[in-house]
Amino acid sequence: MPVSLSALNDASRDEFLAVLGDVFEHAPWVAEAAFARRPFATVIALHEAMLAALAALPAAPLTAFLNNHPDLAGRTARREPLTVDSAREQAGAGLDRLTAEETALLVQWNAQYRARFGFPFIICALRHTKDSIFTEFVRRLDGDAASERHTAIGEIARITALRLTRKIEGAGMPSVHGRLSTHLLDTTRGLPAAGVPIELYVLSADGSAALVAEAISNADGRTAAPLISGRPIPNGIYELRFSLDAYLSGAGFLDVVPIRFKIAEPEAHYHVPLLFTPWSYSTYRGS
Repeated sequence: MPVSLSALNDASRDEFLAVLGDVFEHAPWVAEAAFARRPFATVIALHEAMLAALAALPAAPLTAFLNNHPDLAGRTARREPLTVDSAREQAGAGLDRLTAEETALLVQWNAQYRARFGFPFIICALRHTKDSIFTEFVRRLDGDAASERHTAIGEIARITALRLTRKIEGAGMPSVHGRLSTHLLDTTRGLPAAGVPIELYVLSADGSAALVAEAISNADGRTAAPLISGRPIPNGIYELRFSLDAYLSGAGFLDVVPIRFKIAEPEAHYHVPLLFTPWSYSTYRGS
């Protein structure tokens, strides 16, 4: 269960470190530096104090800190065990399910990146699909050292903000979660469409589709809960599939309506409604 910010403000040093010591990868000293700056009015202020400790590092210790982060790799190429958080984050992006060819590519890119910049490729994996991570890896391999160091620190800020939201609750939480929702409207009847099966898939560059969520529309034409919430929506290509045939009693022209769209703002709210008749449909990005 998350610990309240007020309890952390009153905690002993050992209690404080027990909760926050692993937020920054293998760097409990970051939490210890923040402990000295209590109390915090908001969780954002706590995170900013931790980032300030990181920003105060000279170049050499900062590089050593960056090198405490693991390479992105498939299970078969993993030489050292991951921390619990890193394992969860890499698995969330599908990096524990790579093919042999994809694993070989990551091994090659990791070596090239380290040779070029002197530290590992760092990315907030929970904000990306596997394909998105691969695209970013290729793009950033052509960057310059100063830009990559700046980008790595920015990615660490995103990673640690997400970790904090799993551990702490209180005023001023970081805005790190996105939301994906839908709404079905039968424009012939002028009513919400209830009882329609809905599936959400994430699509890969190889043409495969992985089921992310499924639901049935309720009396309001919505789902009981957002299709994705409580986490970033990973950058990537998605497809919503609405099975309308049974709702239309088999008498319509439409069967399964697919809507394919791209996520590029993982912390945003994407609302993808479906307006339909038995013979046509339309959609848009709503609010």
